[in-house]
Amino acid sequence: MLAIITTRCHEFLLQRLEQAGYTVDYRPEITYDELVQEVPAAAGLVVSTRVRIDRPLLEAAEQLQWIGRLGSGLELIDSRYATEKGIRVVSSPEGNCTAVGEHVLGMALSLLNRILLSYLEVREGTWLREENRGTELTGKTVGIIGFGHTGQAFAKTLRGFDVTILAHDKYKFGFGGETVKEASLEQVLRYSDLISLHLPLTAETRHYANDAFFTQAARKPLFINASRGAVHDTAAVIRALGQERISGAALDVLENERLGTYTTEEREQLNWLLCQPNVLITPHIAGYSHESFYKMSAVLAEKLGLVSYRG
Repeated sequence: MLAIITTRCHEFLLQRLEQAGYTVDYRPEITYDELVQEVPAAAGLVVSTRVRIDRPLLEAAEQLQWIGRLGSGLELIDSRYATEKGIRVVSSPEGNCTAVGEHVLGMALSLLNRILLSYLEVREGTWLREENRGTELTGKTVGIIGFGHTGQAFAKTLRGFDVTILAHDKYKFGFGGETVKEASLEQVLRYSDLISLHLPLTAETRHYANDAFFTQAARKPLFINASRGAVHDTAAVIRALGQERISGAALDVLENERLGTYTTEEREQLNWLLCQPNVLITPHIAGYSHESFYKMSAVLAEKLGLVSYRG
């Protein structure tokens, strides 16, 4: 049996696959065209966001039994057609949700306390205290949109703060409790001082954070997106910042993360954002900690029946 690994992963997964009798082809740089040529012999695929697993590729996958997604988000996999072909699709969001939650908190605290901005000023020889007076997270209302693994992990990181948490999930109910209050989208937008998106990218969520979304943000919240770039409309984020509908933006994801392919408009948008003192952008690393690198492989190995893992 052949298992093709199309992304970088912890050696734990390679070892467990080999112990289960698989011949492992570790190809973290494989292209789509190369994979189409090699997938007919594969019984298993390990993927991330590098290569699209679409219908034509799946049609060529004559022996494929399973697809393992390291991390969360299945937007690049034609899961419906895979299921029709009897191919099992599993992901491992449990493996990197803690890393996402901590990263979101870190971005929020950095912006609220002007940590990065003041550090850069000190590097340039400027020492400004009054101008860099911070804002405490304690006592604020935090809105979480999407209450799956990462949304819950972010709520968990907030336990040490005296905050009110409003969580909205269109497809989940009955999760509210002492620390988290279920809320409608309208309530999250009306009452939150900080709003964090934890949504998969689907046709329904594309440009979820658009002009109408920001118009309803009554308290000029800090806006954070560490889910998928296309869940926010970049132009709408820029307008919301310019019109002071939001107090700042922390983006770990962009609509187009291949900077070398940018159009003139995309380059102008990114340059504008990078020049704003109340904007923080990181290169899609929220779920990319050293610990999550191992845990995603361990969780996937467990779901594939290769090992018993309890993180």
